[in-house]
Amino acid sequence: MNKLKRYTIIGTIFVIITGTISHFIYEWSGNNFILGFFFPVNESTWEHMKLCFFPMLIYSLFMNKKLKDDYPCVASALLSGILLGTFLIPVIFFTYTGILGRNYLPLDIATFVFSVIIAFVAVYKLTLSCKMSSCNSRLGLSVFIMAVCFFVFTYLPPDIGLFIAPE
Repeated sequence: MNKLKRYTIIGTIFVIITGTISHFIYEWSGNNFILGFFFPVNESTWEHMKLCFFPMLIYSLFMNKKLKDDYPCVASALLSGILLGTFLIPVIFFTYTGILGRNYLPLDIATFVFSVIIAFVAVYKLTLSCKMSSCNSRLGLSVFIMAVCFFVFTYLPPDIGLFIAPE
């Protein structure tokens, strides 16, 4: 198994496990204000996007450091994967709940797992193809803006569906 494939598989497992554990960290911390910036503070779809974003961001720093010499396009691929996985969560969630009329926990979990898997498949393919390498600075800026949005909207959410916990 090549290095890229190994790190991609490990990353997928890492993000699924840490993302799942992350779901409970804020509550386990006694609702620590600072931890709320990184971990879901409620059951809204927006807060659940953090389950993919922050674990994948952390793993991406590690994976990029390990692979950048052998795979020069890995940074842009990882940034693309972070954005793809994070945004797939609300797309899939609102699509299936729109069709079924409500959310179901097993489908919510499957949405997260599927989003992470697709994100890492994209990372693998984009690393090999280098299709996103010319967008590296724009992707980096997009990930940075996304992190800032998580920090701001955690405690100052707009009054729209993405930020409201499903009933």
